[in-house]
Amino acid sequence: MATEALGNGATLRIAIIGSGFSGIGMAIRLRRMGIDSFTLYEAAESLGGTWRDNAYPGAACDIPSHLYSFSFELNAAWTRTYAPQREILDYLRHCARKYDVERFIEYRSRVRAARFVEARGLWQVEIERDGAQKTIEANIVIAANGPLSRPALPRLAGIERFAGKLFHSARWDHGYALEGKRVAVIGTGASAIQFVPQIQPRVAQLAVFQRTPPWIMPRRDRAIGEPWRWIYRHVPLAQRVARAAIYWQHESRALGFSVEPRLLRAPTRFARSYLAHKVKDPELCARLTPDYVLGCKRVLLSSDYYPALAQRNVELVTDAIREVVADGIVTADGTHRPFDAIVCGTGFQVNDVDAPFEVTGVGGQDLGEKWRRDGPEAYVGASVAGFPNLFFVVGPNTALGHNSMIYMIESHIRYIADCIRTLQRSGARTMDVRAEAQRTWNARLQARFARTVWQSGCRSYYLTQTGKNTALWPGFTFMFRHRTRRVRTADYEFGRKPG
Repeated sequence: MATEALGNGATLRIAIIGSGFSGIGMAIRLRRMGIDSFTLYEAAESLGGTWRDNAYPGAACDIPSHLYSFSFELNAAWTRTYAPQREILDYLRHCARKYDVERFIEYRSRVRAARFVEARGLWQVEIERDGAQKTIEANIVIAANGPLSRPALPRLAGIERFAGKLFHSARWDHGYALEGKRVAVIGTGASAIQFVPQIQPRVAQLAVFQRTPPWIMPRRDRAIGEPWRWIYRHVPLAQRVARAAIYWQHESRALGFSVEPRLLRAPTRFARSYLAHKVKDPELCARLTPDYVLGCKRVLLSSDYYPALAQRNVELVTDAIREVVADGIVTADGTHRPFDAIVCGTGFQVNDVDAPFEVTGVGGQDLGEKWRRDGPEAYVGASVAGFPNLFFVVGPNTALGHNSMIYMIESHIRYIADCIRTLQRSGARTMDVRAEAQRTWNARLQARFARTVWQSGCRSYYLTQTGKNTALWPGFTFMFRHRTRRVRTADYEFGRKPG
């Protein structure tokens, strides 16, 4: 196919890493462009990414269903306003089948390393599959494995000595029966506030170890009845109108987060009132009240977390953990609590981490080393200087605290598609973002953070140890869409050799 060639007649070969929303969406886009010369490499045995891995009890999206889908494939079958994990996973499988991209996926194929071969202008990608190693070559590598793909276990003294059951919420052990058990939950983030209410009625005793209380708003979830689903199936415009309304409602929150934090005073009062309404015990209410500005850390949605904490078999522990011992946990005050199981709801490795796999670029540059030293950084979240033809879907500084990540994913997919078209039109073999363009982009990003709520003093996974925000996009999502609508060729260097 004419669309499957690069400069000097080179055959276009694309490696996509990951088969979640980013990978499936990228594959669909390529097929729509008439490009079939690509492969998705997936480490697991099935597609789905985050929504395959996070199958803990109560797992669901915290963005309304109608907005949590591809814009070109709305889903009229959502049964709830906030879709549960299984429905989202089924939706992704539906998209893969409908657009015929699952046949391009190689399962059980974990990418271990990618090395750019300057003399040939291509990437060599090392893959481990079923215990065997192989190396494939690709002109373009697209990292679509996302920022929430590596669970973060807590660094606690003695955790390896625990003799009971220990697992992370993203690796939930459904074969382990919690009934009648003494269970510890470490962490009070987005996952924990969903599974704690689900397991609380099943366990004998539950201790929730909280380091910092989150701001929580009610989750106004309800069933979407068949009459509404019928309307969405037969009048697609109705769902698009609902989607647009939800988008702009959520987008307005960026005004308080990134433009004028004083606008957060009213929602802060509401959140305090909601807590006081749900938790009648003054002492427990005080320990659940955050001491930082709303939005500085991720705002969570739940209507059953507070009531679960108020149950008689639940203890909220706010003392720091001193160590984990064979039969339980010892806190800083010397209290020993015995447990049968420990569940870590401690999130994912987002900042102060290296690349998702070993990546070696021009001149032997190590991407992981660069990111460990300076914090993850890219140009428009997609390209990194010194690593030609390597693109990230939702790379550094593209996560959100207020709206749907699918919108950002689609923005990046369109941008990367334009990069590929630009390469083909130019007759070049490679494109590498200029170091100065990347520096300028990131300097402006960091300057914009200064007035945002995320820099108001709390510690969060948005920030590196030095306080640099390398996770979030500091503004409106439509501004990101506008900036990534097409490639600025002046910001890239194009290579036309070898050949």
